[in-house]
Amino acid sequence: MAMRLSRLPGVALLAIAAGSAVMAVRAAGAPQGSPERVVVEVGTVSVRPVTVRSWIPGSIVSRADARIASVIGGRVIWIAEVGTRVRQGDPIARLDDTVPRLRAEELRAQVERARAQHEVASSQLERFNRLAATQALSASQLEDARAQREVSTDDVARADAQLRQAQYEIGQSVIRAPFPGVVTERFIQRGEYVQIGAATVRLVNTADTEARATAALDLAANVHPGQAVTVREHGVEKTGTVRTLVPVGDDRSRQFEVRVTFANPQWLVGTPVEVSLPSSAERTAVTVPRDALVIRQNHSYVLRVTRSDTVEELDVIPGVGIEDAVEVRGALAPGDRLVVRGAERLAAGQAVRVIDPARHRTSAHPG
Repeated sequence: MAMRLSRLPGVALLAIAAGSAVMAVRAAGAPQGSPERVVVEVGTVSVRPVTVRSWIPGSIVSRADARIASVIGGRVIWIAEVGTRVRQGDPIARLDDTVPRLRAEELRAQVERARAQHEVASSQLERFNRLAATQALSASQLEDARAQREVSTDDVARADAQLRQAQYEIGQSVIRAPFPGVVTERFIQRGEYVQIGAATVRLVNTADTEARATAALDLAANVHPGQAVTVREHGVEKTGTVRTLVPVGDDRSRQFEVRVTFANPQWLVGTPVEVSLPSSAERTAVTVPRDALVIRQNHSYVLRVTRSDTVEELDVIPGVGIEDAVEVRGALAPGDRLVVRGAERLAAGQAVRVIDPARHRTSAHPG
């Protein structure tokens, strides 16, 4: 080997020596330069009121949903089609009014006759009163004339009432909508005879709706009128207000009823929904951003950024979720900075560089 080295040129010998020296320095553990800090985004620990909520199944119902009954009996000559939208007072069915009209004509004649008899009885009583002043008439005759006048007065009142009843039945031969809505079902058809009190159509007010849900009696203590709740249907959520609750539970189902109103629900009557009701009293809890929580098979933890911009791993016990945060129990204090972006690349003790999330997103998507 010495023979071969002696034959190499001088420049080659110097290069080999320099390379050996560099390798020796690296082998001795010479520093290679500080590693680049990992860029992270952070969120803060906060203390906020927490309420555990349960999703209760329910449905959208109309506050005005009725089977419109007929006040009189009669043959149906017209009825509104299913799907017809009507306003309050619009006709929804018509009955044949021939019989009440004929009866009204008869009663008008009876009223006129009763009034004529009343006039005769009144004039006779006046004459008897004049004769009684001259003592040319007995007291019994005078009392008889007064009785006849009273009977004639009652006859006029009775005949007049019967006439008004007939006129009322004529008016009721046109069945009108008691509230605005849509005809959703017909219980009679044209040509059929409807009995007094029988249902004619089902009328539903589709503009005045609310959510109806039945919840377990255990939740009743946490629900009260005027309370804001969330209602959802296939991912679409709306904020509503508890209009009322029925404080009487079913002895078999052990549930009570809750009604929730909306400003603009836009859901069809009968739509299945879920209502979020508080299942516990409100309490104060420590919460962290959802993205700060790292869940592993055997434990959950967060990465807290220290004052020296290094991270430390802290085990926590997660609780309920509140919107964009999660309740936790652990050695955390309000205001602590937690890594919410970039935690998957970090280890405890690693140095980080905290950036402003808004500025970072703006620079990443210019324009």
